[in-house]
Amino acid sequence: MYKPKDRQTLPLFTELFPFGGKLNTENRWIKLGGLIPWEELEEVYGRYFSKTMGRPAKDSRLMIGLLIVKHLKNVSDTATVEEFMESPYIQAFCGSEGFVTSEMVIDVSLLSRNRKRLGKKFFEKFEGEILSVLIAKKLIRPKDQMLDATVVPANIEYPTDVKLVNRCREWCLKVLRNLKSSLNVREKIRTYARTARGVYLNFTRKRRKAKRLIRKAHRRMLQFTRRNLGQVKEFLKRHGKKLTAAQRRMIQERIRVAETILKQQWEMWRAKSHQVKDRIVSLSLPRIRPIVRGKDGKDVEFGPKVLLSWVDGFCFLDHFSFDAYNEAEHVKKSLRKHKERFGVFPPVMIGDGIFGNRKNRKLLKRLRILSAFKPLGRCSPEYKPQRAWMRKKQKLRNGFMEGIIGHAKNQFGLDRIRYRIRDGELIWTTLALMGMNLHTALKRI
Repeated sequence: MYKPKDRQTLPLFTELFPFGGKLNTENRWIKLGGLIPWEELEEVYGRYFSKTMGRPAKDSRLMIGLLIVKHLKNVSDTATVEEFMESPYIQAFCGSEGFVTSEMVIDVSLLSRNRKRLGKKFFEKFEGEILSVLIAKKLIRPKDQMLDATVVPANIEYPTDVKLVNRCREWCLKVLRNLKSSLNVREKIRTYARTARGVYLNFTRKRRKAKRLIRKAHRRMLQFTRRNLGQVKEFLKRHGKKLTAAQRRMIQERIRVAETILKQQWEMWRAKSHQVKDRIVSLSLPRIRPIVRGKDGKDVEFGPKVLLSWVDGFCFLDHFSFDAYNEAEHVKKSLRKHKERFGVFPPVMIGDGIFGNRKNRKLLKRLRILSAFKPLGRCSPEYKPQRAWMRKKQKLRNGFMEGIIGHAKNQFGLDRIRYRIRDGELIWTTLALMGMNLHTALKRI
């Protein structure tokens, strides 16, 4: 159940200032509170709760404010609640009328549950409302659009073949152990757990691993995992009726993922290859795919690939996918999103060489958008002024786009996605970029 809070214009934190003092209006959290469209967001937030049933939900400004604090400061949920308890300015930003001293104001797990309940549609609406405020206050203007793509790494370990198969084997053993204990089954199952663990540890301890040794360890781990996975399926067939429908569904979904991993690994082992279609690299996050980037120190990254556009100091998400794609194919989509945000097409579009194919050049010419791409073919003397202008724009793009992507990864959490809820990768990316945009807006107030 959700009931809107009665918000009155009263002095804040009167117990802290008994002689008529007040909070500093130049503080960044007080300024930021004036940028967020709290009333519009409260209306959307209330739709996710019943109006008559259940316990009253936490105030929308409190929950939304804590999410903004989390991504602006790039801290964990626990640290976010601690920051809220310690700072009157953050409490004022989150809608508190007096200084909160009770530690039971909010449970840390409630942040995760609310993110899961709200989902990606709410946060897309959230981003749109904030953009409307920034445009209305003239903090952002529709200037040149710069495009670049990057990978937002997921929070998984580096997935070697032997390690991934061993993770599937360990999960099978854990399920068998837990089910036998919870269902009070005394049946003995020969899993060869100690033998398999010995094989895996002997393999990992070797500093230099020859191809023959890797193939032998890979094959043996595949055999152990195939045996254990079959034992889990047989156990569920005999005793699965004692479990709840939700428990059976959760285990069966993970079994399907483990079977797919096993099938892919056997296929690669037989073909002596490391490539397979729709390769799964994580048992717990099967949607993650390897993205080959070829950059220094990071030949392959594991996470969604995103297309970002930079406009007047603000960064926006134009395309999001777990599969590798050619970013040049999404220029039309990026231009359409720019028009949805600002009502007009950008005067200039700037991107690296991959965006400058003939199809995109024709599209930009038809829309009367200048493009800062290197001219195709041999450059004639009459194009020298255009070439100088293009080089100037590309120099700006290299500085701004590369810098802003690095800034987002270092300061706002785009270096590692830590949400594991449904659509968690998209929600994390959206909130991280929104936190960076709010940080930029604060500098312009």
